[in-house]
Amino acid sequence: MHSRRTVLMLTLCQALAMTGASIVATTASIVGSMLAPERALSTLPIAVQMTGMMTATIPAALLMARIGRRPGFWIGAALGASGAAIAAFALFEANFAWFCGGTFLLGTYNGAAQQYRFAASEIADEGFRAKAISLVLAGGVVSAVFGPETAKWSSELFAPVLFAGCYVVIIFLCGAAAILLCFIDLPKPVAPVLRGSGRPLAEIAAQPAFITAAIAGMVGYGVMSLVMTATPIAMLDCGHAFGDAAFVIQWHALGMYAPSFVTGHLILRFGLTRIMLSGAALLLLCCVINLAGLAVANFWAANVVLGIGWNFLFIGATTLLTRAYSAEEKGKVQALNDFLVFGTVAMSSFASGALLSGVGWGMVQVAIMPFAAVAGGIVLWWRHRAPAAEPRYAG
Repeated sequence: MHSRRTVLMLTLCQALAMTGASIVATTASIVGSMLAPERALSTLPIAVQMTGMMTATIPAALLMARIGRRPGFWIGAALGASGAAIAAFALFEANFAWFCGGTFLLGTYNGAAQQYRFAASEIADEGFRAKAISLVLAGGVVSAVFGPETAKWSSELFAPVLFAGCYVVIIFLCGAAAILLCFIDLPKPVAPVLRGSGRPLAEIAAQPAFITAAIAGMVGYGVMSLVMTATPIAMLDCGHAFGDAAFVIQWHALGMYAPSFVTGHLILRFGLTRIMLSGAALLLLCCVINLAGLAVANFWAANVVLGIGWNFLFIGATTLLTRAYSAEEKGKVQALNDFLVFGTVAMSSFASGALLSGVGWGMVQVAIMPFAAVAGGIVLWWRHRAPAAEPRYAG
C-alpha cells in the first residue's frame, strides 16, 4: 500500500513536469519560426531543449544516487523555473538566443524528471515494477489534456507579446512539483556506490538486455521527437490554424500517456517482445498515415498512433533495462541509458527543422521508416538470445 501511494505521488510530479514539456512542445517550434533568423532554425529551441535533457541525464542519475531522489528533483525543478523565466523574458525582448537558453534549462528539468520512472521502479517488487513504471508515465495524461489547452489559453496572456504567458505558467508548475515532493516518502540513498561497485560499465552494456533496451528507447524516443517537433510547423505550412496544431499535439500526448494505465498489465500478460514489436509496428503505421494525406485528420491519426508506439517501446525498454543491472549498479547504468536515449532525441530534434525545410514532410516520413524497422529487429534479436528471460503472467 505504501509503495502504491508513493507511485501515485510520483505520478502527480510527473504530470506537472510533463504538462510544462507539453506546453513547450506545442509552442517552441512556432516561437522559433517567429524569432529565428532562418526557417531551418525554427525547431532549434526544441533541439536545444533536448540537448539540455541529454546533458542532465548523467549528472541527474549520479547526483540522485549520492544525495537522494528528493534533493535531486528539487534541483531539477529550480532549473526548470529558471529556464521558463528566461524564455518568457526572451519573448518580451524578441531574442532568439535567450529563448534557446531558456529551453535548454527547461530540458535539464526534463532530464531530471526522467528519473521519476526509475524512482518508482525502485520501490516496487518484480510483479509490480512494469505497472509502477507505466503508472508514473501515465501522469502524462494530465499533460495531454492540460498542456495544449494551457498553451492556447495563456498564449495571449501578455498580448501583444505572444506565448510569453505560456512560460510564466511553467514557472508555477515547477513550483507546484517542488512543493509536492515535500510530501513524498522516498528511500534514502544507499552507501556510496558510484566508484568501483558492481560490474564494469562496459560489461553491463554488452548484455543483450541492455543493448536492446537502449536501442529500442533511442529509436522510439528519437522518431517520436522528430515527427512531433516538425508537426506544428508542417500543419501551419499546410494552412491549418494554430488551434488545429495544438489539438493534434494534445491527442499525440494522449496517445503517448493514456496507454500507460494498461501497458504494464499488457507486458505481464503478453510479454515484452510482443508489446515492443507492436510499438515498432505503430511507428511504421504513423509514417504511412502521414504519407497518405495532409488533412488535419491525417496529422491527428498519425500522431495518436505515434504516441502509442512510443509508449509501448519506451515502457518496454525501461522495464527491460531494470533487468540488466543490480542495485549498486543502477546509477551508472541509468545514466548511460538516458544519455544515449536523449542524445538521440537531441540529434533528431536538430535534424527535424533542416529535414522539413530541405526535403519536405513526406521525405521525413520515408527517412524514419528504416529506424522503426531496426527497433523491431533488435527486439527479435534479444528474444532469440534470451528466450527464457521473458516471463508472462496470466490474468
